[in-house]
Amino acid sequence: MVDVLVIGGGNAALCAALMAAEAGASVLLLEAAPVEWRGGNSQHTRNLRCMHDAPQDVLVGAYPEEEYWQDLLKVTGGITSEALARIAIRESATCRPWMRQHGVHFQPSLSGALHTARTNAFFMGGGKALVNAYYRSAARLGVQIRYDTPVDRLKLDGGRFVAAFAGSERIEARSCVLAAGGFESNLAWLREAWGQNERGEWPADNFLIRGTRFNTGTLLRHLIDAGADAIGDPTQAHMVAIDARAPLYDGGISTRLDTVSLGVVVNRDGQRFYDEGEDFWPTRYAIWGRLVALQPGQIAYSIIDAKAVGRFMPAVFPGIQAPSLDALARQIGIDETSFMQTIASYNAACRVGRFDHTVLDDCHTDGLTPAKTHWALPLDTGPYYAYPLRPGITFTYLGLKVDEHAAVHFGGQPSSNLFVAGEMMAGNVLGKGYTAGVGMSIGTAFGRIAGRRAALAAMKEPAHAVA
Repeated sequence: MVDVLVIGGGNAALCAALMAAEAGASVLLLEAAPVEWRGGNSQHTRNLRCMHDAPQDVLVGAYPEEEYWQDLLKVTGGITSEALARIAIRESATCRPWMRQHGVHFQPSLSGALHTARTNAFFMGGGKALVNAYYRSAARLGVQIRYDTPVDRLKLDGGRFVAAFAGSERIEARSCVLAAGGFESNLAWLREAWGQNERGEWPADNFLIRGTRFNTGTLLRHLIDAGADAIGDPTQAHMVAIDARAPLYDGGISTRLDTVSLGVVVNRDGQRFYDEGEDFWPTRYAIWGRLVALQPGQIAYSIIDAKAVGRFMPAVFPGIQAPSLDALARQIGIDETSFMQTIASYNAACRVGRFDHTVLDDCHTDGLTPAKTHWALPLDTGPYYAYPLRPGITFTYLGLKVDEHAAVHFGGQPSSNLFVAGEMMAGNVLGKGYTAGVGMSIGTAFGRIAGRRAALAAMKEPAHAVA
């Protein structure tokens, strides 16, 4: 019997496995995916949002705790645990030396990655390089790793972990860390959660999954059914407006479109529906998936003109191009009259000051609903481009309630040997909304905490000696 069983294969699971092994525990990690798809959604990530009080190697300026907290508070609308959020924030200030010890390298913010040079440390080689580095380090530390091993249920004794089951195979351990992701790739569960709207549509039928197809939420549902305390709204998620031409699964970051703040977004009726210039893109990009999900047909179009070209990260699919706005409307198949009226009203409302996409500038609309608060330039220079948008789910926020020790709770009481990290508990911090890189902060912080606590539980440390 091993000391610590880790269920999952992404960032949080690997952090837990590494921490438990460093603490002297024997560790077995079970990854549902085959080796070539290992790493869950972490393989698609790019960076970690980092608190720092002074410039550091790849980070400019300072990003103090309070500013980080206020950024998180703003995007969540207060639906967050401040105590747990501050744990993730503070851990983000100290985890990078540990990450380097396990082979992770960092680089400055990528050219075209808007407004992140101060707040986010980018992984050299991206999330795939991070995941590979952690797997190599885990192997060196003696962590046993098994692929193609989806766990579908646990045996519990009250709130205590006894064993896990992968089909008919029973796997025992002295303690367990759950880090198997949310339910974002379970299309039936998404359909159940979102239901049918007032137009008779089933919105989730038009969702795309940005990440892994292996996050089906099987263990999450099993634990909730077994009486674990849950937290979060099943319809809330890290949901981005991505290119509608993206694949159903594993499109990753390359399918995200960064054109929204540089033009206007219209629905299939040719109508605008939200302020495209409300705030910097890293704090607003993850609300647009939900906004599009609420539109007819769950489709929208980001419209820019030639002035915006070169100001955003290049898209993986080319924009639909036309020499005139009316021709563009015909090409994307939306009502030409409504579209032209929307653009005309927007152009007339633009009050152009000094355009600067790196700051909250003074280019705004006047007397228009919805307003465009910043970066409002008339669409008047051909050629014109349209990028079709669909809701792209990264990960869901329904999860298991935890405390500062990452323990799973049953009836308000923490388990003595069952812990959870990553997407399976991110809803404690992310009730709604998102800001770039915070998911990796949560996964790293609570993965490390869960691994350490699981090792202590396996070694039967007395409660008073546990840090």
